[in-house]
Amino acid sequence: MRDWAASAAAPTIVQVTEPRTPIDVDETLAAQTHVQAAAQPEPIGSRLDEWWGRMLSTPGRQRLWAWGGPIAVTLLAAILRLVNLGHPHSLVFDETFYVKDAYTTLRNGYESTWPADADEAFNAGDTDGFLQQGSFAVHPPLGKWVIALGLAVFGADSSVGWRISVAVCGILLVLLTTLVAKKLFRSTFLATVAGFLIAIDGHAIVMSRVALLDGIFALIALAGVGAVLMDREWHARRLDAKLMSAEKHGRVARWGPALWWRPWVLAAGILFGLSSSVKWSGLYFLAAFAVYLVVVDALARRRAGLRMWAAGAILKQGPVTFLLTVPIAIVVYLSTWSGWFLTSGGMYRQWVQTSGEHWTGLLAWVPNWAQNFWHLEAAVYNYHVNEHTPHPYQANPFSWLFLIRPTQMYIKTLDNGQGSCGADTCYENITSIANPIIWWAGTAALLYLVYRLIRKREWVVGFILMGMVAGYLPWLLYVNRTIYQFYTIAFEPYLILGLVFVIGLALGKRTDPRWMRVGGVRAVIAFLVICSAVTAFFYPVWTAQSIPGWLLSLHYWLPTWR
Repeated sequence: MRDWAASAAAPTIVQVTEPRTPIDVDETLAAQTHVQAAAQPEPIGSRLDEWWGRMLSTPGRQRLWAWGGPIAVTLLAAILRLVNLGHPHSLVFDETFYVKDAYTTLRNGYESTWPADADEAFNAGDTDGFLQQGSFAVHPPLGKWVIALGLAVFGADSSVGWRISVAVCGILLVLLTTLVAKKLFRSTFLATVAGFLIAIDGHAIVMSRVALLDGIFALIALAGVGAVLMDREWHARRLDAKLMSAEKHGRVARWGPALWWRPWVLAAGILFGLSSSVKWSGLYFLAAFAVYLVVVDALARRRAGLRMWAAGAILKQGPVTFLLTVPIAIVVYLSTWSGWFLTSGGMYRQWVQTSGEHWTGLLAWVPNWAQNFWHLEAAVYNYHVNEHTPHPYQANPFSWLFLIRPTQMYIKTLDNGQGSCGADTCYENITSIANPIIWWAGTAALLYLVYRLIRKREWVVGFILMGMVAGYLPWLLYVNRTIYQFYTIAFEPYLILGLVFVIGLALGKRTDPRWMRVGGVRAVIAFLVICSAVTAFFYPVWTAQSIPGWLLSLHYWLPTWR
């Protein structure tokens, strides 16, 4: 019954040092429940294990659970993200940029400027007040095209239309986190816990209910990471087959082969290119996991007994991996700018022609459109590295893991009984604060994973931490820039995966002594219940529900949350 225990899930899986063929551990352990219980003179596992073993006693039930768990938490995520999605009917925080940019991208093919104070008119349904002049958009266009899909379906005058695309991305992020967890831990139960935790987390909820780019980015980046995970077993099988073939034909393999056909690596290159087309920070994921692929290849060659395993991975397979990822990521990135290339009104689209500053010398042959595009990209880069405008909710990235300064995205005070909270003065807030219990527990788990990687060198731990490296560490280079806590949605799935890894350890194995097993199960159940209660408590300040001031003040657990 391994699922309640997640027994083989964490403790067994984390000791794996090389890829292996996935098996349905739930089915295997369910079938062995009564046999193992009879073989042990002392009580093992828990009565819950025994009950769960009976529940999964048939292949049909096992298949139902394999799909039912992930689907259930995805449906929960949909409810928490879609109910009353159109409230407030007002552009929230940076929706003032992305929703209006998405609309002009849909209409003109590029981001266009708006008159000053256009938000009030846009909120009222006057959505055609934009100008034809290009706007200086500091992020690539793909995320705005995604938001534009909702505007095309529901109309630009619908606040549901503003946010529905991002909400769908947030729901899919929960499902994808569940699937990645299942692949990592070989456990439907632990995968369902991972999906449940990100489904009920406030930061993930808020970033699914406001039309910002970061939720879209997090989904595509995680899909790229999932493709890298899928490549592990593909690569291992192909490498073994190549080496066996060489041995069969009497060839001595010192460096090992160069594997060109790696479809999951190609998929990763495409997906990381797409994530970079939403926000440039996708480049960090591309770089981090390209290095990861080389390291994985080197370790696989060493396990295979190749004498020149490091040289083979770096000098032979490394260039192939580069060619399978980077060029296709660049092509994908450029293709998302099609609207800018095919029109003439985008920002800096006519810069060379109007300024007369043509490139000269060896670069004089470069066409004007390419020179204009380079000028735009250089201007965007300079903006990003020099953005130091103070903001009341800016947050130092060193404080992100400790949840010091969450972003307040919407504040409205309703006086004279206008609110529905039953008090004379009511408040509606949208604060992108994570569920504090989940977040702080995830941070503690992350620190433990660093220790465990050094001590045990488990590939699952290394894979999770690589997601944190790609999504978090680069921001530590920009501590003097104006940045915000809500950027952390990019690495939240890996924080959750790290927490679930530790939950699997806490559950132990179903072959543990009963007192130990029962204690682990009770601790995990208590943790999940507490997390659920905290979500219920914070949900009003994640969704702009009308509450009295005294209740709002109870949500300020730290003075920096105000």
